[in-house]
Formats: sequence, C-alpha cells, structure tokens
Amino acid sequence: MTIKRLAFAALAMQSVCLGFAQNSKDTETIELNPVVVTGTGTYHKAENSPVAVRVISAKELKDIQATSVQDALARLTPNITTSVNGMGTFVNFNGVSDDYIVILVNGRKLSGDDRWERIAVSSIKRIEILPGAASALYGSEAIAGVINIITDESRNTVEASAGTRISSKGRQENTINVDVNAGKFSSFTSYNHKEADSWQVNNYQEFDEDGTQVLKLTGRPMSVGFKSENVNERMEWRFDDKWSVYIRGNYYDYGTERPRSATYFTQKSSKDKNTGEKTFSYSEKQAYTYDLHHVSYLYGGGARWTPNKNTHVYLDVTSDNFVSKYNYWQTSEAEQYEETRKRTHQTNETLRGIFRLADWNKLSAGIEFVQDALNSQSDNIDFETTNTYNFFAQEEFQITNWLDAVAGLRYTYNDGFHSAFTPNASIFLHNGGLRFRASYAGGYRTPTLSQMYATDQAKTTSRYTINNTNLKAEKNDFWNVNAEYGNDWVNVSVSGYVNKIRNMINYRVMTEDEIMADANLTSIRNEGWTTIRQRDNIDRATIKGVSANIKFLLPYGFTLGGGYTYTDSKAKTIALDTKTQTYVTTETPVDKSVKDVVNILASWDKTWANYHMNISLNGHIQGERFSSTYGYAPNYQQWDLSTRHTITLNQFILEPGIGVENIFNKRDTSYWNSNFSTINPGRSLFVSLVLKFKS
Repeated sequence: MTIKRLAFAALAMQSVCLGFAQNSKDTETIELNPVVVTGTGTYHKAENSPVAVRVISAKELKDIQATSVQDALARLTPNITTSVNGMGTFVNFNGVSDDYIVILVNGRKLSGDDRWERIAVSSIKRIEILPGAASALYGSEAIAGVINIITDESRNTVEASAGTRISSKGRQENTINVDVNAGKFSSFTSYNHKEADSWQVNNYQEFDEDGTQVLKLTGRPMSVGFKSENVNERMEWRFDDKWSVYIRGNYYDYGTERPRSATYFTQKSSKDKNTGEKTFSYSEKQAYTYDLHHVSYLYGGGARWTPNKNTHVYLDVTSDNFVSKYNYWQTSEAEQYEETRKRTHQTNETLRGIFRLADWNKLSAGIEFVQDALNSQSDNIDFETTNTYNFFAQEEFQITNWLDAVAGLRYTYNDGFHSAFTPNASIFLHNGGLRFRASYAGGYRTPTLSQMYATDQAKTTSRYTINNTNLKAEKNDFWNVNAEYGNDWVNVSVSGYVNKIRNMINYRVMTEDEIMADANLTSIRNEGWTTIRQRDNIDRATIKGVSANIKFLLPYGFTLGGGYTYTDSKAKTIALDTKTQTYVTTETPVDKSVKDVVNILASWDKTWANYHMNISLNGHIQGERFSSTYGYAPNYQQWDLSTRHTITLNQFILEPGIGVENIFNKRDTSYWNSNFSTINPGRSLFVSLVLKFKS
C-alpha cells in the first residue's frame, strides 16, 4: 500500500471518528497503583510490594500501538534497549543481554529461540519487570532480572476482537482474540499474523584497500522480509471453589523471505612477486540460497487446589519445543529442499504452594524439574540432554506496620554441574506515600548445551569453533536500592544497582602452542582454518546503574511521564595477542550495552459520550551502543505520534488508530554489516483498526 493510500485511509478514519463527538464526559486515566504478582509470587498493590516492580499497563501498550513486546519494552522503560542483526532482535536489560533474562507468561517460563516473538501484544493485560532479585522463586538464572507477561483473560460470557495494523515496507499485523466463559468452563484463544518486506537504507558495503575506502553495491537488506503465524489456546475448568485444571498450547511458525536475486561482493588481495605491489580484486556472488524456517510449539497443563483461604497449591507442566530449518530454494545439489538445522526441547514441571502461616507471614515453597535437550546438525551435536532439580522457599514477613521483609533460598542440582545455593532477601520501609526498598540476590546459570557441545565453521572468516564440555557455571551478586514516592496524581521512583557477574562465557582463541600440542587441532589447522577457538569462562563484569522514572496524572486528561537510565558497565576479558601468542586482559563495556537512555511519554485522553480519543507522543533517546565485534553504534532518537479512537455502540466497540512512526525521519545510514543503532526505515504513516464484541 502506498503512502498516498495510507494517508487517504487515515483522513477517512479521522473524519468518521470526529463525527461521533458529542457532549464532554469523563476522561480516561492511567492507574498508578496496579496489582502486581511478580515480586513475591503473591498479589500486592504495586505500592505495597516488598520488591520493586515496574509495570507497563495495557493502556500504555495501546496508546503507543506497539507491534512487539521488545518494541514496547524499549519505548516504555529506559532500563531496556534492543538491537537487531541477522540473527534476530536482542534485548539488553540493565546492561546485560537477554541470555540472562527469565521470561514468564502468567508466571510460567517461556524458552526457545523465538520466545519474544511468540507473545502477541494484543492479548497483554500488563507487563511486570523485576530487576535481579528473583533467584528463589523464578530461577537462579535470572542474573539480569525477570519479565512477566500477564495476558488478559476476560470474564464476559463472550468477548471477541479482530484487529489489523498497516504501515510502509509491507509491514502488516492481523490479530484475532476470542474469550468464552460458559459456567465452569473458559476458553482463551488468540491468533496473530505478521509480515514485512525486506528493506535497505544504504545499499553499499565498505572494503579496505590498505587504508583506502572502496564501496561496492550489495543486495543484502538491512531488514529481511518475513511472515509469521502465532496461535495460543488456554482452556480452564473450575470444578468448584477448591479445584480447577487447565491445558494450554502455542504454535508459532516463522519464515524469512530473502530476496532471491540479491548479490554481494567478496574481496581478494594478491602481491606481485617481483614488485611486491598489492592488488585487490572483487567477485560478485549470490547473497542467499535459502530462507530460515522456525517452528515452535508448546503444550502443557496444570491444576490449582485451594482447600482454604490460607493454602494455595499449583501444579504446572510444560513441554516447549523449537525447530530451525534451512529452506533451500536453488543450489547445485537440488532445486528445492528443506534441511533441519537445530532442535531444542525443554520440559518444565513445577509444584508450588503459598501458605499463610499467620496474619504477618506467608510462605511460598516448591520443587521444579527442568530437562533440556538439543540436536543440531549445523553444530555437530547428535543429541545431548541435561537435567536440573530445584527446591525453593521464600518467606514474607510483616514485621511492623511500616516494615516488611522477604527472604528466600533456592537449591539447584544439575547433573553436570552438581549443587548450588542462591539466596535472595529484601526489606521494605513505607510511611504514607514514601517507600524505600533494598534487595540482594545471588545468581547461578549453568552453560547451555550449545555452549558446551557446539562446533561450527565460518568459511568466510576461516574460523573454526570447537566444543568445551569443561565450562563452569556463571555466577553473580545483584544489589538494588529503590526510593519511591506516590499519591493520586504523581509517582516518582529512583533506583540504583550493582551487578557483579563471574565466570562469564565467551570465545577464547587458541594459541599456536595449544594447537600444535593437540593432534585434533593440528589436523583442523592443516585443513586451512586460520583461527581456532572455543568457549571458555574468561569474562567477568561489573555493571552499575541508576534509573529514575516519573509519571504525572494531570487535569483535563493529560498524562506525562518519562525515565532516564545511566549504565556504567565494565567487562574484563582475556584476549590473545596473535603476535606474541600471549593472553592479555582487556577492559571494555559489556557487549550491546548503552550508557544513557531516555524515554518520554505524553498523552491526552478525552471522552465525548460514546466516543473516546487518545493522542500519545512517545520519544526514545539513547547514546552509543557498544559491540565487542563492531565497536560503537551511533546514538539516535526516535519520536512517534499515535492517535487511538474508541467508539462504543452497545456491545460493539470500534477502535481505529492513526499515527506517524519516526516523525523526524531518523535513520542509520551506515554501510551494510555495520553495528546499526536502528534499522527503522524512516518516517512512516500507519493505520490500525480493532473491532470488539462483548456479551
């Protein structure tokens, strides 16, 4: 759809919406004190939670019209940034990558390579963000923190909605949600389709000819086109006030649509034997011969038993599976075929209980079993598994009317790494609108099967990676303090944290002595591989940060909020000096970390009879992002303007939306294969429409 057509559709929708305007009525506001569950595993008003939890509401998600969970997190909280490359979108939380983030959906873990993409924004009720202090309840691998996605489960007899969003570059999203409540039975169904075309901002790649810059055209896009389908289903039976059971499932299918005619150039240098003069030549090659095809599927179920108001017992069982394939469309071997690249499987079984032992005390305790399995042809892994057994307990104490405390402990036994204890504790002082929290948590993350067993070859860089089954677990200590003040019209929060991580896993290049002393490595070298490396526990990091957030509920329907995060990260790593063949310790920022991030959100809500309008302005400003491979990506900012119109007609609700993404047309025009600050294609008009029915 062209920009002109989008503009015409936007004007038409705007006219229809204004046609419903009648007399002034009450305005819509954002709740400053929602109910949260993530901090302790039990329900609290946010202001009364002993552990600081940042909440993103469904209204905030609707107002900015986010298209993905990653997009919403980056635009609404300065503690989280994202980066995109050919492997997908990566999330950085308080200076640490998403490998160290635990993602929950309604309190249940989500795993797999496509875990972010499997969450449809249209079904989210709120997002709860917990930094660091979560080792007892949610797993010691929460070295960065926990992000809990709470989905909306309607209690109407029937509630259905269908929506679409269209923007430039073929970007389109379609959603359907259907909730049914019939007596003791409930069903919650969602479907989400996304697609986009490929796009490029700068179609040149850069080569170096002994200090001279040479540019060549490339057909490789900055963002590769794709299509995805995502289906979620949850059914629940409530037999009585004491017993209920549920089953759930998810199916996610994702496929890239790479340009088949795309080409790129490779560089080759040679020296004249007589003159010693170096010359360079370039060969044009086909860029792609295959598309990536991912399939994830999850199934599971559980039960809840509540014999009395002081006892709640939950059983959850989940099987989470991921398959990645190469879909070759034309090669020298065959016209078209599909090849499985990787399979992962995780089984999670959890039995937990919440027990109110006294008016001033709650105990949460349980056991958890996790099994991971991996088969990867591209990494030369036939079939490997690992089992982890967890026992956890956490106590909540109300010591006085103004002082609460939480203390927890998790015991982890992994069949490859044996035992570990990870504690967490927090205190909470509160008096009126003033609140102060301090917390500590220890973390323990065992190496993944891929980190231990994967061997791979990169022919373009002549690099060979061998496996390492002697890796150690990564550990951390996380301290966090938070001061907060809130009342009916303002909430302000300031937090500071220190996160020290030990035994971080990274790549270590092997020395010539190591290679020559090992017959297998010597054989690899003789095959022409110039760099041989393995994963090892060679890094340690210290991340310090301060963040501040403020939100005002102003008169006449205005809401204003913003946040700032400063992150000081230092990663010490061991690197090989290829000339001296000795290891030296270097210090850099943590990979993919950003020092300064600012978010701003301003909105206005107004209601006239059966018509409600929201106008929102959202700004995201961030400094340079560091990459251990490419150096710094430039700083950038992006401002988005969106309008949402709600027309209520008895049981039907019509909700069109119109907006401009990237108002000031900020783009990163770096050469291809750079560390892009953003892959946004530039200023774009978008339109959306949601139709809801309730009975």
